[in-house]
Amino acid sequence: MRVAVIGGGPGGLYFAALAKQLSPHWEITVWERNAPDDTFGFGVVFSDETLDGIAQADRETYEAMSARFARWTDVDVRYRGRTLTSGGHGFAALGRRHLLRILQERCSALAVDVRYRTEAPPAAELAATHDLVVACDGVRSATRAAFADTFGPDLDERAGRYMWLGTDKVFEAFTFIVDEQDFGTLQVHAYPYDDTRSTFIVEMAEDAWRRAGFEASAARDLPPGASDTESIRRCEELLAAHLDGHRLLPNNSKWLRFTTVRNRTWRRGNIVLLGDAAHTAHFSIGSGTKLAMEDALALAACLHEHPDVPRALTAYEDERKPVVESTQRAAQASLEWFEHIDRYTGQDPHQFAFNLLTRSRRVTYDNLRVRDEAFTSAVNGSSPVPPMFRPFRLGGLLLRNRVVVPPTALDTAREGVPGDFDLVHLSTQALGGSGLVLAGMTAVSADGRATPGCPGLWSDEQEAAWRRIAGFVHGQCDTRLGIQLTHAGRRAATGDGPPVAASGLAWDEHSRLPREADRADMDALVRDFAAAARRADRAGFDVLELQYGHGHLISGFLSPLTNRRTDAYGGDLAGRLRLPLEVLRAVRAVWPFDKALLVRISAADWAEGGLTETDAVAVARALAEAGADAIDVSTGEVVAHERPRYGRSYQTPYADLIRNATGVPTIAVGAISTYDDVNSIILAGRADLCGVGRAQLHDPLWTLHAAAAQGYTGPAAPWAPSWAAGRRRPPAARTDRVPPRLELLRPPAEPVHRRWLPRVAAAPAPR
Repeated sequence: MRVAVIGGGPGGLYFAALAKQLSPHWEITVWERNAPDDTFGFGVVFSDETLDGIAQADRETYEAMSARFARWTDVDVRYRGRTLTSGGHGFAALGRRHLLRILQERCSALAVDVRYRTEAPPAAELAATHDLVVACDGVRSATRAAFADTFGPDLDERAGRYMWLGTDKVFEAFTFIVDEQDFGTLQVHAYPYDDTRSTFIVEMAEDAWRRAGFEASAARDLPPGASDTESIRRCEELLAAHLDGHRLLPNNSKWLRFTTVRNRTWRRGNIVLLGDAAHTAHFSIGSGTKLAMEDALALAACLHEHPDVPRALTAYEDERKPVVESTQRAAQASLEWFEHIDRYTGQDPHQFAFNLLTRSRRVTYDNLRVRDEAFTSAVNGSSPVPPMFRPFRLGGLLLRNRVVVPPTALDTAREGVPGDFDLVHLSTQALGGSGLVLAGMTAVSADGRATPGCPGLWSDEQEAAWRRIAGFVHGQCDTRLGIQLTHAGRRAATGDGPPVAASGLAWDEHSRLPREADRADMDALVRDFAAAARRADRAGFDVLELQYGHGHLISGFLSPLTNRRTDAYGGDLAGRLRLPLEVLRAVRAVWPFDKALLVRISAADWAEGGLTETDAVAVARALAEAGADAIDVSTGEVVAHERPRYGRSYQTPYADLIRNATGVPTIAVGAISTYDDVNSIILAGRADLCGVGRAQLHDPLWTLHAAAAQGYTGPAAPWAPSWAAGRRRPPAARTDRVPPRLELLRPPAEPVHRRWLPRVAAAPAPR
């Protein structure tokens, strides 16, 4: 087996060492264009999980690394003159120079042929003479570029600016510095990596960076390896209060834009990408070196476990890609949080720190409580009540908690009349403990139903059926009951003629071609919504929601992808908002102010040319000004060719955007399924309410069970008297077992707070 490795960074060297260790007879050659002691970068951070893998795979490498580690457990958030500390996290870091030296020595001991100061031949040439080519050639990978048609790279370059620096100030913990200047917010990610140095990454939004005057110095043509000394001096001045007389240390340091690297595949024949050549994740969530070394471990193992290279590379990609994609989702959430940090800089320091620590959605309320209960208690205002069980005023109503059962399409109505199944579903959900239950997808006219089984609210018979349901629910509990009104537009499945839509565009090739709504259609729509709202009030509903999303008729007017009109109801956003606002004002005029009026929107179309974030904010602001009490923030389902980025609570960032950009209350929806996520969203200020859908279908008593799991027994989660015996979890096998003491002396508990205290006091570098 002849193996060529392009790039002698940590990923390439670690792979070579592991592969040679597993198969000593393999011929492994590493090409590295730099000298052994040419090191760019400062410290490298590792998670406990990664270190466990390194310890299992190569004890000698692990022990050499461990001897150099700086270790600590605290995260400090410096914001508005305060330092808030969260403990119990667990970090280990060492200098990149030391890491490379350890791996170089390990490769040397294992007789790996490492060729320094030597450019690798092109991957195509190596592939012809070797059984395997491992391309570890970085973010600007020449191998990836040479075979772009196969690898399918997606390079997402962000607008913000950052500079990688070091400092001779030794921080005691992972430190986030958020410094509000007259030009905008400047943030720093800093952490120690040995007794005398820390990594110090300065980051800014593009517009703040320009206002701060960095553009002129960054525009200078610097030779390779040179640093932007003028910008570094300016950063020292701006951050002097945090450096305590210490200096910023350059190493090929200049302003950069972060690029997230993704690839359709990581392999082509006997060529495989590893590390930054295959993927990157924003530095605020983890280390590219960590990911590269995990890649190396997985690739070496797969080559050992499978009989030939093709199957090994397939197994490697199948194993690693989901892990990397999960990390990239978290990193993307973190990256975007820092890109838009100005949304949050008005928050109270405790809430801001919690928001920052939970920005990626990997760290949560419960997670932080386990790590450092005192910190979470301080954020929570020392209240024993979990955030999800705090009341919230929605319009003229007071909800007892923050959980919403979102509209569910049951498809059980006959001629639009809801029946017993609707009664059972809504009453069970209402008794399940949530603060608000919404009946779903109720059409305002017979031709506005998405399916023949959709309920309606255009007739006396339907109104009477809804009154029966609302009366029963209100007779059982104080859960607020709402109803969503809609016209399905081009997504309608009923009616004799073609459906009506903003423009004559079919949903997909299998759908009926709609006709463009004329003035008479729009006037009828306004009347139908207002008439249905009156019926909803008479039927006894507490909350009304208007469906302005998911590709239904009014959604079709809002999106530029579905509104191609050339009259006053098309064109720019003001034109596209005209009919939605007419409908909303007509409904607001008849809907009582002591009740609540919601509007659900699709804040993103997940398709090129669709609504932008700026559009979503403008739409929400306009709807609030016209009378909406809150915005139910969903996304997608506007066009059939959408490409959503699904994931846990994947739509929450849009509720966060609208809430913090406009001050309008929002409901977050979309793959929110744990009470921990609900608590995290509410406490961080990302939304005011959370719609929990599928989890409540799985368990209609989800909210009550969430209260029981958290030990909450207060008025925000009342059990129906007939069900009170179910308040406690029933006993199961061995749940009553009390384990015996089997230790003479228990090990002391790990301290929550552990700082990195250098063994040698570091003095400021001479100026």
